Amino acid sequence: MKRTVFYRYAKGIILAVVLSLAAFATALSQTPKTPESEPKQTTKESKLAPKPAFDLKVKTRPILNISLKAEKAKLSEVAQELSKRLNTPVFLGPQRQNESISIEFSELTLEPALQLMSPTVYLDYEIDSGSSKPPKPLGIFFYDANQGEPSPTAVVTGSNQSMLVEGNTEDGVEPATEEDKKKAEENPLRVSYMNSALTVKAKKQPLPLVLLKIGEELGIPVDIQIQNWSIVDAEISKLPVEDAIRQLSPNIRLFMRADLTRAERRVLRMVLSEPPKTTH
Repeated sequence: MKRTVFYRYAKGIILAVVLSLAAFATALSQTPKTPESEPKQTTKESKLAPKPAFDLKVKTRPILNISLKAEKAKLSEVAQELSKRLNTPVFLGPQRQNESISIEFSELTLEPALQLMSPTVYLDYEIDSGSSKPPKPLGIFFYDANQGEPSPTAVVTGSNQSMLVEGNTEDGVEPATEEDKKKAEENPLRVSYMNSALTVKAKKQPLPLVLLKIGEELGIPVDIQIQNWSIVDAEISKLPVEDAIRQLSPNIRLFMRADLTRAERRVLRMVLSEPPKTTH
């Protein structure tokens, strides 16, 4: 009798243990796994993310400088981003449209940076004679080698042009006698432009007349937008045009083009405007 009771008791304990182990195994199998694979999945996705073809940085302080790192990047996309950063239109020649570039440079000023980006580059810009700020870029041209130069009015436009009318029909003729040479030297306004250097000698001459004479010598349009002008007494000898005009007036806007491929510069247009109004 005792053996029977003990056997049944032991059998019940074994059955309870077996059931407990089964329940524990079931619960263990249903326990959610810890998200160990999630970081691996994120890492995998980051590896699959495409890297940008170029990295362009434009800084304005202390001076305008550009940094670019490109690996088989489309020049059209780089030019579009450059135009956005500089707030300046950028024009591409037909062959440049589908061209890819691989290049790397850091913190170069505007002109050297542009020269590295394309073999043929033109840059139109504006100089304010009364400001110490650097020239303002107006248009950048990444042209094909055999495309030719952009139109002078591609970005520098203006419909007004003042005219200089003179009565001397002997302009351009060298004085024949010593007396004629002396009279020429006594001329109150003399302007010459040779070897990219401007010479101006003016004795009590109206500023518009001086500028129109300079425009005639350079072969460019001059727009006189001022009514009350000053009298000029100046003697400027063999200076670049942009340096010479700063000595004449702080109210002149000079529009120029730089051919970076040939290292040449020329004036496109000159404007004499009213001085800015001061508020009290």
